Amino acid sequence: MAYVLALDVSMGKSYKVLYLDDLCLSEGEILHTKSGFNALLQEIRTLPETPSIVFEATDVYSKVIETFCLNNHLAYCLLNPLEAKKQLDSGLRVLKTDKQDAHRLAQAHWQYERKIKRHQSTIYEESHDLARFYQEIEAEIKRLRMYLHTALQLSFPELEILFSSRVSTLSLNIIERFPHPDYLAGLSQTQVKNRLKKSTDKKIFDKKALEKAQQLLLLASNSYPAATKTSIQVQKVQYYAQQLKELIQSKETLSKQLIEQCKPLSEFELYQSVPGIGEVSAALIIGEIGDIRRFENHKKVNAFVGIDTRRYQSGKYLAQDHLNKRGNPKARKILYFSVKNMIRQQAAASNHIVDYYYKLKTQPIPKKDKVATVACMNKLLKCLYSMIKNETKYDYAYTASKDQ
Repeated sequence: MAYVLALDVSMGKSYKVLYLDDLCLSEGEILHTKSGFNALLQEIRTLPETPSIVFEATDVYSKVIETFCLNNHLAYCLLNPLEAKKQLDSGLRVLKTDKQDAHRLAQAHWQYERKIKRHQSTIYEESHDLARFYQEIEAEIKRLRMYLHTALQLSFPELEILFSSRVSTLSLNIIERFPHPDYLAGLSQTQVKNRLKKSTDKKIFDKKALEKAQQLLLLASNSYPAATKTSIQVQKVQYYAQQLKELIQSKETLSKQLIEQCKPLSEFELYQSVPGIGEVSAALIIGEIGDIRRFENHKKVNAFVGIDTRRYQSGKYLAQDHLNKRGNPKARKILYFSVKNMIRQQAAASNHIVDYYYKLKTQPIPKKDKVATVACMNKLLKCLYSMIKNETKYDYAYTASKDQ
């Protein structure tokens, strides 16, 4: 006899079915509340043996089920949504309801090799949450920068000439203080310089402040804004500048938290031994990939990230190979920019990943930039996996010889 408890999870509730082999013993809706979970736990404890618990990962909604299982030391199978869809979509006509999905999960349980969810240590779980929050802040900064750019084009477009592509707290302070050229009307260089010095928490030398003041006055004298000084566009510029300053501060704080969280892990130092991978990149890789040792080989890591190859053949037709892209898109993004950073910093140290990139770009049939970069991501993952498995730092002489 074998018991299976299947749950179709939704927001705030789940539909539960309990099977003994092919016989449904009970079914019904449970609420994600203390009373709801207590009732479910009592039902589980009345059984002669602990049932196999199975449910589909549904973003944040299934987390409470995982917490329930962990708190009560219950093993469970957590299905990837794509995996669950493949297992449940059988037959020509599919009736999809929460009730039907729960029954299918239970009925199909013994037909498939569903693995028990293995949990990483707390440090990896917390690193993952910090890494995700850090990336959310980065995305918000990018969005607000676009809004600020749009508003500045109407109020004081020349202001962007003063700053590089990287927005600093100083540049945002200047934008907030002088969002329109009329804010500089009638002011002397000394007055502007003194206001700039007061508008930043960081120490700024008189010479630099005076240079900025001269540039601002020159730009303001020749500016022809589309909006007036009292326009809502000016308020938007100041608002976005304030919001961006807060987000940049939050990003710096999260960066320090993430680095401190990952420092005790041996892979944090090992990842940084690869030229082009700094503290933040190493911490983000750990946050997204987790404990790389849990994978049986580097191909499993590739599949987890989503850079393994998808191949399709039917009869004489053979489609062009494509990336699977069913893995972790956040991890792919981090690895992509890590490779790009290696290429930018290639003069600092020898790197076999960079060598491989240029080898692909200079072949008789050169690869496109993105294709070459993804191939380098594959090689980087293989390198990182080997380093952690063998507890060795990056060695260009060894890796370069292996590529020959």
